[in-house]
Amino acid sequence: MSSSHPIDRPAEAPVGTASPAPVLHGAGARSPLFWKAMLVAMALMWGFSFLVMKDVLETLPTFLLLACRFTTAALIMLVTCRGSVRAHLDARTVETGLVLGLLMGGGYVFQTLGLTDTTAGKNAFLTGTYCILVPFISHVIARERLTRYNVGAAILCLGGIALVALDNLSVQTGDLLTLVGAVFFAAQIALVAKVGRDLDVNAITFWMFLAVGLGCLAVSLAVEDMPPANAWTPGLIGTLAFLAVFCTCVGLLVQNLALAHVPSSTGSLLLSLESPSGVLFSVLLAGEVLTGRLVAGFALIFISIVLSETHFSFLRRRFG
Repeated sequence: MSSSHPIDRPAEAPVGTASPAPVLHGAGARSPLFWKAMLVAMALMWGFSFLVMKDVLETLPTFLLLACRFTTAALIMLVTCRGSVRAHLDARTVETGLVLGLLMGGGYVFQTLGLTDTTAGKNAFLTGTYCILVPFISHVIARERLTRYNVGAAILCLGGIALVALDNLSVQTGDLLTLVGAVFFAAQIALVAKVGRDLDVNAITFWMFLAVGLGCLAVSLAVEDMPPANAWTPGLIGTLAFLAVFCTCVGLLVQNLALAHVPSSTGSLLLSLESPSGVLFSVLLAGEVLTGRLVAGFALIFISIVLSETHFSFLRRRFG
């Protein structure tokens, strides 16, 4: 799941004016179309990861799974970005990274716990509601102005959540846990926007990964039963490597590079494809059955995400 926004993004042109050509940076000097394609690829990969994690949870308990994923990601970051980590080894960077790690860890813990008691498709869409929550949390912690688009998106999202989560007027525990995880993800993103603009992204990311990995490892050792040795098959280790290397390290790196080359509204919209792709893979590969109520709920949530992230400005440019 994509749970971090870029620290710096190019300004977008006012509605009705032509968008300026994105500035291409260094080794990433490719066309905007290339980076848009990469964002779609990342969204599809993160959507697929919901199904992958659902399968892994049949073998590994929640905290051990997250410990394996994020300690591995932290080690990769330390090896590949050790210069940044060493150069920014100061109290503010470390403290910020650890606090953000606690928030991100809370998001992944509740999301993963929720995944044990709901389908991968529902988990993907309910996790995506963090996009709607960010403006409200930013309003509380940074006094950022709320707009009618934020409020409208929240209302649509609540309607979608009701259709997705309510089953015979009852709510599954997994759905509630997933929504709690979305609140943690939203708080992490809002805090990054407030305090992380002038800090090194690689160094902060390392401390975030380390906080999640070691924290989950400590909890796992305290409360979870370890799986037997024969559970660690090559297939399981390969799946954990996919989650740690591609879904975490490579995924977030490509996301941040891509969002430096395309308008933020376009990038956010493409990344929001993570939610419907999670449903698609669940239907195609896991036999998840979609009812009319679920489809309507997914549609409302997706529309609310698009409204929150873009204000439908692309429609105004096209038809205005």
